[in-house]
Amino acid sequence: MKNTVLTFKEAKAKGNKLSMLTAYDYSMAKIIDESGVNGILIGDSLGMVIKGEEDTLSVTVDEIIYHTKAVKRGAKNALIVSDMPFLSYHTSIEDAIYNAGRMVKEGGAHGVKLEGGANVLAQVKAIVAAQIPVMGHLGLTPQSVNAFGGFKVQGKSEETAKQLITDAVALEEAGAFAIVLEGIPAKVAELITRAVTIPTIGIGAGKECDGQILVYQDMLGMFDDFVPKFVKQYANVGKTMKEAIGMYIEEVEKGHFPEDKHTFKIDEEQLKKLY
Repeated sequence: MKNTVLTFKEAKAKGNKLSMLTAYDYSMAKIIDESGVNGILIGDSLGMVIKGEEDTLSVTVDEIIYHTKAVKRGAKNALIVSDMPFLSYHTSIEDAIYNAGRMVKEGGAHGVKLEGGANVLAQVKAIVAAQIPVMGHLGLTPQSVNAFGGFKVQGKSEETAKQLITDAVALEEAGAFAIVLEGIPAKVAELITRAVTIPTIGIGAGKECDGQILVYQDMLGMFDDFVPKFVKQYANVGKTMKEAIGMYIEEVEKGHFPEDKHTFKIDEEQLKKLY
């Protein structure tokens, strides 16, 4: 079934859990989409898992658009959401609308995601008014890593927890169709989920959220530079890939690959004419 912002809202109303994963290329998007996931995020996490950077801050709008195009070609049923990179929506409302519009018009995204609460409400309202669906993002927002002093759990005090709840309600009122809750206590995420009528998508925020999202390299064991506590590895694909590549190297070195079945033939009469 084709997933849309409306089916996301309906899932919340019916109590159906939503599943999301990241993707950055055609081949992986096709596999994820055919597996039946509800949504795919072209995350600025590509800064780390694709580019090898220490954080997400270097990711550009052009890079997100490039990867969104590839994902769009491979995903036919999932809701496709593109991350708005650092400084693509902070400088002005006009920049926010323009950059969000590029992700939809050039990249083919169905919606965009941006980080923040009260500080980005004007941008959220403006982007929604431009007919572009917006997914919010609260808690451990990676673009604020320097302000937070690292990747740290948020909402652990009464004051900060209350602010997260207030921000979530405000994002819904501003027109957001869903909110990612990252790196916050499960009980706080549960309170937020009850406080809003739009879906909450958790990542390190407990099971009471309306859905979950993970970076696919994390959950498949393909990225081991750092494995967050909230990640469950459903397979160790990285190990399998290394083993397969090792077998390939060995067979090449020993002359075992390619075999006759992997090669093309020429007619013997034609071959004689070459000598």
